[in-house]
Amino acid sequence: MRILIYGAGVIGSLYAVLFAETGYDTSIYARGKRLEFLKKNGLLYKKNQNIRRAEATILGELSDNDAYDFILLTVRENQLYEALAELKNNKSNTIVTMVNSLDSYKKWEDIVGKGRILPAFPGAGGSINNDGILDAALTPRMIQPTTFAEISGNKSEKTKQFSKILRHAHIPYQKVVDMHMWQLCHLAMVVPIADAYYEADCPERAGKDWKIMKKTAKKLKRNFSFLRKQAGRLSPCKMNIFRFLPLPIMTIMLAVTFESSFGDKFMYQHARKAPDEMRELHKQFYAYMKKLKEARYEIL
Repeated sequence: MRILIYGAGVIGSLYAVLFAETGYDTSIYARGKRLEFLKKNGLLYKKNQNIRRAEATILGELSDNDAYDFILLTVRENQLYEALAELKNNKSNTIVTMVNSLDSYKKWEDIVGKGRILPAFPGAGGSINNDGILDAALTPRMIQPTTFAEISGNKSEKTKQFSKILRHAHIPYQKVVDMHMWQLCHLAMVVPIADAYYEADCPERAGKDWKIMKKTAKKLKRNFSFLRKQAGRLSPCKMNIFRFLPLPIMTIMLAVTFESSFGDKFMYQHARKAPDEMRELHKQFYAYMKKLKEARYEIL
């Protein structure tokens, strides 16, 4: 099994480590300073307080004829189209797009070819420290496993094979029917959370700001109530908790989560390192919500 990780940030590096540890033939494609570091030092990561080096091939360029069983595209939303254009002529059959986006999957297929895109989203978080060492982990299964689906929503040999490699690498996963709806619900949650950090005077202690926590709770309730009304369902169903939890309880839960080690690793670190991406996703999400509302009024 040959796997290429396109993107050597936190998410790409962690999946490369996990696949390499399992024994898969794993390559990771990087650029700039990250590429320089990886070529010199290898893919270093922290495990059980020890520093290890993953057995992964480091690439600074891609050959169209170098085919992989799966390419995992782990870049930021604003880097997506450049990456797809570079992969257009590569002979690999499946590109797993682990990207935060509400864009049309058809637009992606128009670039790389129909049937090559497997929409997905990672279940991981963490950071790469100033020494270039990865300090990251998978998100607990009950919170957010690696999620994916065929664009059609149907099961396929492709999803079976991808499930198999995730299972062998001990990566929790789930297959859903509608990946677009899942990502919409995901943004309904993460956009208000990121906003809270950006609005706080002291972002790393945002959980201590009761006004911001209450405001975030209100945004979450509003987002999910609106989506449920407009789309008729939420994905996954557990997102309905944001609709039903009383505001004071949700505010307390948010404050505790923001102040926890989980909040630091899986929420704060990403918001701190990707403010441009999250602000752009904020605009895209609320523009999409407005579009849904206008479409519903036209039908009525």
